[in-house]
Amino acid sequence: MSKSCCSHQAAAPIRAVSKSATRQNEHQHDSHCCDSATPVSLCASKAPHDHQDQGVSESPGDEEPPRAGCHSQGSCSSPQLPHDHDHDHDHHEQTIDTAEPLIAPEQESRRHRWQVLGMDCPSCARKIETAVSRVAGVQQVRVLFATEKLVVDLAPGLSPDPVTAAVLAAGFRLKGENSGKQQATSKRGPLLTLLGNFFGKYWQPLSLASLMGVAALLPKEFGQPLFTLATLWGLWPISRKAWALTKSGSPFAIETLMTVAALGALFLGETAEAAMVLLLFMLGEHLEAYAASRARAGVTALMALVPDKAMRIRTRVDGDIREEVAADVLRPGDIIEIAPGARLAADARLLDALGTFDESALTGESIPVERHQGDKVPAGSVAADQVLRLEVVSEPGNNAIDRILHLIEEAETQRAPIERFIDRFSRWYTPAMMLVALLVVIVPPLAFGQSWDEWIYRGLTLLLIGCPCALVISTPAAVTSALAAATRQGALIKGGAALERLAHIETVAFDKTGTLTLGKPQLTELVSLNGRPEAELLALAAAIEQGSHHPLARAVVSNAKEQGLSLPAAQDLRALPGMGVEGHIDGTLWQLLAPNRVASLGNALNTQIATLEQQGKTVVVLGQPGSAPAALLALRDQIRPDAAAALAELKGLGLRSIMLTGDNPRAAEAIANELGMGWRASLLPEDKVEEIAKLATSQKVAMIGDGINDAPAMKRANIGIAMGGGTDVALETADAALTHNQLGGIAAMIRLSRAALTNIHQNIALALGLKAIFLVTSLLGLTGLWIAVLADTGATALVTANALRLLRKR
Repeated sequence: MSKSCCSHQAAAPIRAVSKSATRQNEHQHDSHCCDSATPVSLCASKAPHDHQDQGVSESPGDEEPPRAGCHSQGSCSSPQLPHDHDHDHDHHEQTIDTAEPLIAPEQESRRHRWQVLGMDCPSCARKIETAVSRVAGVQQVRVLFATEKLVVDLAPGLSPDPVTAAVLAAGFRLKGENSGKQQATSKRGPLLTLLGNFFGKYWQPLSLASLMGVAALLPKEFGQPLFTLATLWGLWPISRKAWALTKSGSPFAIETLMTVAALGALFLGETAEAAMVLLLFMLGEHLEAYAASRARAGVTALMALVPDKAMRIRTRVDGDIREEVAADVLRPGDIIEIAPGARLAADARLLDALGTFDESALTGESIPVERHQGDKVPAGSVAADQVLRLEVVSEPGNNAIDRILHLIEEAETQRAPIERFIDRFSRWYTPAMMLVALLVVIVPPLAFGQSWDEWIYRGLTLLLIGCPCALVISTPAAVTSALAAATRQGALIKGGAALERLAHIETVAFDKTGTLTLGKPQLTELVSLNGRPEAELLALAAAIEQGSHHPLARAVVSNAKEQGLSLPAAQDLRALPGMGVEGHIDGTLWQLLAPNRVASLGNALNTQIATLEQQGKTVVVLGQPGSAPAALLALRDQIRPDAAAALAELKGLGLRSIMLTGDNPRAAEAIANELGMGWRASLLPEDKVEEIAKLATSQKVAMIGDGINDAPAMKRANIGIAMGGGTDVALETADAALTHNQLGGIAAMIRLSRAALTNIHQNIALALGLKAIFLVTSLLGLTGLWIAVLADTGATALVTANALRLLRKR
């Protein structure tokens, strides 16, 4: 197999995933390959000693082909050393998820997208999918409720016009349909615009309520015809939509039930009740629309984080030229300028020496973050205190915000098992209730000689009681609210299925480096073994570590630079697979190796190494082949400041924590004891998978990681959670992700998921409980039509209000 450094693709709303495995030697402890601070990493991989990502950008668009990183060590043009030494003698297998487009690039033009207006609940999305799927030439259709998108794959060469016609015929609108009207109304004053929007949105229920109010004040001989007129007025749009939905493949929609009930009430002469039924139904529809907008508020706010325009700088001989351009024309390499208080329109690299950014919209952290020259800053960040210049590094549609939105869209395909059950249940529930209502109408009069009018009325009441609105919305309302609340807190949970699994977790397994630790080891000791000055030995070690991006190598080089040491020139730098690294300095071969790769260390030296490792440190030995070791270098990664508190929170939730690491047992034990958790050490990626499999036989397990070698274990666990500063592969593999690097977010996610599951159970109990009560009262003739609708609308209101409580979770 070839040694692959990285291979990834930005997250896309719809994609197929294939796997390829590569094998590469690395430090036994887990590590990052690049030091990106972006919440959704631009770093390509967590390779041990890697080349810098030389990502090749494809043509812009909503769906991009796979991005090629720097692949082969032999072909990489980067000057970095292919540094591949393993201080702890283990080989790590890396499994890379490569996202592939669902459609071949040459057929990409057949994918079409629209924004759908007028969806009140997830059932609306399914109605649109049903309607569009009946159009000839449609190969795949998806409606993404959270972002209000319609995505359709058409056979090549077909026009999208039949699709738009099908959506309009089903009673929904596509964005841009009334653009001319919107432009005209935008010229009005603020008050007129507000009034126009209010009456334009609520004119139907307002006019219906007005007619009913007038009819109630008139004598019966005049009021009765006016109630009939009000009923027909309110019934017209509902019956039209019912007919449209029936033609588009959804004959058992709530609009159909309302139409049948209202016509039946008119037939029985209950005109006032028929009008009240329609008014309550309209109010319920607006309540659902409000709930949907509240639940989508987090996503809508996220979409608004990226400004439409940016200030681009063009450098010329006669001076810089500033030009305001649309954000979607920015390309990697463009130089942009951002003023204090303005948001960044693309992922970019800071060109100035120092800058402060408010990244709270992505990470949930309110404290501004200092960025230094060369640091990457995610789109949507706000410049805090000065004008700054940055270099764009992301393609249009592929910045940090876009990737989060893509993950949210993907989440909609991962519905919770309970949600799928409710969806299947509602598909036969409504026809069954219509059949029961029909039997209630005809059986008592025919079999027992009862009054037709009385049992028709009770049948119509039963029909409205059987409306599945509250039941259908019970689960998706809670799931959408929980996902929106999580997004606001800097966490991404990929759908209801992940949310439900997260609520049942019993054990949390952690990767060490970059997860429990900062992933930035520091040189803590350098012990001279031959009497040479420590500074001279450090310079020799740094010389052969130069060019590597591995955290241990960077720590050695960084320490040498901090001391102002002049590094000698090193030649023939070479990685020693499974051992370390070597290079020639002034004609002498120097090696930096793991202790177990050095022969005849002696008892005293082995004892000294063991003492350092028991302190949680990783030890490497500097020396020449065939000679006594020259120096010991001890490095330690710093435990995250919030790690102990986060683990205590998990313990308070009744969860067990365990660390799975490739580091040496002594170092792993020291860190685990400090954090008060279980541990397994010297694990290859496949060993981590085996450990997760063992744990999963008796309990529900979550795996927390941030690198490529964590991806297989994350996939094997009941749920995988990626740290926000991790690799794209980890983020793609995970079922949930933190856009920040704070471990406290794990406990917060679990608490939210448990609250959401409780909320779902409450909603289902409310919906079915109220229906059961009013089903009995309707059959006994104790409740009438308008009470039935009020009960259904009330159940929907209660379920919606209960779900919206999740938005306030902190």
